[in-house]
Amino acid sequence: MTEIILMSDPRVAAIPVRECGERLVDVRGVGSLLVDPRKQDPADAFAHLREGVVERLLKAQELLPGGLRLLFVEGYRPPSLQRAYFEEYAGRLRVLHPSWSEERILTAASRYVSPPEIAPHSAGAAVDLTLSDADGRELDLGTRMNADPEESGGACYTHAEGIGAEARAHRELLGSVLTAAGLVNYPTEWWHWSYGDRYWALATGAAVAPYGPKERTPLD
Repeated sequence: MTEIILMSDPRVAAIPVRECGERLVDVRGVGSLLVDPRKQDPADAFAHLREGVVERLLKAQELLPGGLRLLFVEGYRPPSLQRAYFEEYAGRLRVLHPSWSEERILTAASRYVSPPEIAPHSAGAAVDLTLSDADGRELDLGTRMNADPEESGGACYTHAEGIGAEARAHRELLGSVLTAAGLVNYPTEWWHWSYGDRYWALATGAAVAPYGPKERTPLD
């Protein structure tokens, strides 16, 4: 089995960031991406990504067979929100596993929510997405989006065994077009793909990550 590197791995944190300064753009303004509002926040942060990531999503969209679309669910996540998500999930794990050490809790939490200082979402580098038909109806990919390892029995892992043949084919199709466009997957979450962050750099052998944690500005 291929080694799964978690976001909490020191090798990820060791990748230097050379921030390129690229702006965040609203994916709803690019025209051809379907955007699901389930993660919409008051500031509409969810719909933003770095320009380079958006360009690659559009390329991936073009590689899909006719009648299928990428369905965008969540992109940029402010660092404060990322920290809240991480602490909430770590708290749930502490209740479920009171005998676990704090180190084990934080490592387990990183299967599902990235540590705030590493998080690709807070760099505007990551996107949670799935496949749909032309009308936005989601295809079967084996679990609901954002199903955690406890809920899904591990089926949220990209290469999990025990999912149906149709779901497996859909995951492989999603992965093939996104990989061809230059994005990398976080293997504990079939829906999470990124470009330009530290995890991407480690996965691709890049010396530096061009995107680091970012606060939105009036220009974004």
